Order: sequence, then C-alpha cells, then structure tokens
Amino acid sequence: MRINKYLATCGVASRRAADQIIKEGRVKVNGKTITELGVEINIDNDTVIVDGNRLTLRKRFVYIMLNKPKGCVCTVNDEHGRKTVMEYVKLVDPKRRIFPIGRLDYDSEGLLLLTDDGNMAYKLTHPSHEISKTYIAKTETELSESALELLRNGVTIDGVKTHPAKVKLLAKEENEFRYEVVIFEGRNRQIRKMFAEVDKHVTFLKRTAIGDLKLGGLGRGQSRYLTDKEIALLNEI
Repeated sequence: MRINKYLATCGVASRRAADQIIKEGRVKVNGKTITELGVEINIDNDTVIVDGNRLTLRKRFVYIMLNKPKGCVCTVNDEHGRKTVMEYVKLVDPKRRIFPIGRLDYDSEGLLLLTDDGNMAYKLTHPSHEISKTYIAKTETELSESALELLRNGVTIDGVKTHPAKVKLLAKEENEFRYEVVIFEGRNRQIRKMFAEVDKHVTFLKRTAIGDLKLGGLGRGQSRYLTDKEIALLNEI
C-alpha cells in the first residue's frame, strides 16, 4: 500500500495532508525517515511511525455530522486563535484524532462531516468524484433569468469555469430571496464567488446535504455520530 494511503487509512489525515506530513520528514518506516511520496509499504510487516507514534490500521472509523454555526473555521487548530469546529464536537473516545472533510467558510453554516477515515475524506472532496452538495443561499434582490442561466451553465471564478450547477428559487419576500443551489465541486467560497459574478451578494449560506446525506433537524452547533445507514450512504457514493 502507498504510504499516503496507509496514513489516511489509519486516520492520520486525508491523503493530500498525508503527503505534506511525509514531505516534512515526520514519517518513519522501519526506523528510517522517508520523504518520498511514492513509497510502498507492507501493511503486515512494516512498522510506520508518525511524530513518534506507531500506527495501526483500524477497522472501525468515526463519522460525525456537525451543523456548523457561523463564526468558526473548519480546521483542527487555528493559528490566529479563532474558534474551530472541533469545539462543537464531543467524542466518545477523546483520544480519537478526527478532522473535518472539506470546508465551510467562516460566515457559512450547515452540514459538515468530520472523520478519521482519510479515504472517505478523499472520496468526498476530490473533484473527479463530483459529489453533489446542496445549499440554501439568500440574497436581497432577485436573480434574473439570464443570471440563473449563467449560474446553471457555469461562470468563471479565479480563472476557471465552474461545472454546471442546479439553481432554483425556493421563496421570496420583500427583501429576501431564498435559493437552493446544488454544486458538484468544492472550490473555495465557490457559491459566494459564483453569485458575485452575476452581481449578487449572498447574505446567508447554509449547506443542507452532501449527496443523499441530509442535515435534517440537527440544531445549529450540535453534532452527532452517523448511523450505520448513513455510513452506508457515504460508502455508496
């Protein structure tokens, strides 16, 4: 097994983050520090140590759903001292090392998954898998039909055109228009930037689903372990 996949399977980090850990010289295989990403290991005979801790494969991973509130960042530790999503999660075993899958920006809220399953994190976040993510976005003025068509066909943000999205109006009041937006990628602040390209400011953004996994009635700032049925849904993606 490739070393980055092994680290991810052991719950150290996602594959991408595992690559960085390897480059930093924090991994030893059979007592020798490695920095090459393509190293293959024998999971039955080789000894792998990260930051002084010996790794072992786990058969049972942790999957937690959090209704992320605004005003916190999706990271384990924040160098600027801001509140992180980890402060809202209560683990049955505090020694388990979990991390968020993907991100919601500081001012956004809604469904966020946390796990120690690096392979699952990779599957849910890699653009090639095109996992649907459903959001509620609010604006103060209504999108025109031409703007809706642009969003649905893809707009250029940060020099790259977005994949086609699903956008529909759910409700409108005097100074608030609520839209359901479904995207199939997860670029930084993507929906906010998409709306900005059609001259609309998103005043509220909440993720309500990842694939068929829905936030449901989980309260803001609350978390819970996924059920076996929900884990099966993730594995089917």
